Amino acid sequence: MDDRRTVRVSRYLSKHLRHQPERIGLTLDEGGWVEIDTLIAAGAAHGFRFTREELDHVVATNDKRRFAVEGTRVRANQGHSVDVDLGLPAATPPPYLYHGTVARHLEAIRAEGLRPMNRHDVHLSADRETATRVGARRGRPVVLSVDAAAMHHDGHVFHISANGVWLTKSVPARHLRFPAPH
Repeated sequence: MDDRRTVRVSRYLSKHLRHQPERIGLTLDEGGWVEIDTLIAAGAAHGFRFTREELDHVVATNDKRRFAVEGTRVRANQGHSVDVDLGLPAATPPPYLYHGTVARHLEAIRAEGLRPMNRHDVHLSADRETATRVGARRGRPVVLSVDAAAMHHDGHVFHISANGVWLTKSVPARHLRFPAPH
């Protein structure tokens, strides 16, 4: 499977397992799972054919480990805008976590903190390198440090997804450390 096809299948899975399952007639269960055969049939019925082997390849090779397979089912590990309960237990975060963004969002973040926008949770990284890659998807990256220990002490709940993404409902601006202006 070439890289372009891998990206196309991955984007298709993301769109329909995280955001618009109903667009192709899918119903995710409460944990976000769907039968793989059902997903493949729905894709074919709506003009996007892919095989179980292609799905397995995307799951195995995705650098962000966005998807999980359990038996005959598949789901996205996080990033949903549709209502699902991933069943992730609360976890104690490391002292600091990181969030990648771009400069044009800094004014709003300073005023409102980090909000989940159209997703269920704010996504945070355990290291600066990952946060830098996340921010770079939308331009020149800016990495914010999150005082996760202070947030946890204040009662904020954290979860960690199967692919290592830290999730929380919001990050108040007082718990963010902004880089010095250039």
